Amino acid sequence: MASPIWLVGLALILASISPTVAKSYPKDFVDAHNVIRAEYGVGPVFWNTTLAIYARKFAKTKIGNCKLEYSNGPYGENLAEAYDNTTAKLTVDKWAMEKKYYDYKENKCMEEECGHFRQVVWKDTTSIGCAEIECIKDYIFTVCNYYPSGNHLNELPY
Repeated sequence: MASPIWLVGLALILASISPTVAKSYPKDFVDAHNVIRAEYGVGPVFWNTTLAIYARKFAKTKIGNCKLEYSNGPYGENLAEAYDNTTAKLTVDKWAMEKKYYDYKENKCMEEECGHFRQVVWKDTTSIGCAEIECIKDYIFTVCNYYPSGNHLNELPY
């Protein structure tokens, strides 16, 4: 039987090399999105494991650089980078704050980026999958993927 000290040592080694951060759970991301989506009268989103796997694989490519570059994959996508104390709610709320730059009547962003907000509230999106990863010391890279994707320029999000 392995000694408890050996097992603790192995756990510490594995924890220090693990590229994942388990601060937020799927429910955290779903709930954060759905609170905002309800404000705009669009239906809820549900967790999609396929999207989460895609998000996790992509997030792993950001270890060591944290670059906010999109995957250009088949899904809608929001990215964020934050310091260690972030949560799913804080990240999704940050995306939603872009509402102040969105002119619904003109259906365009004014002054600043608003695409993250539009994707969060996109009326046709029904499922999400997200991942967080420590990309450099104390910095968290977050990606959420959306299906069906939104943010189509000539369509209103809600």
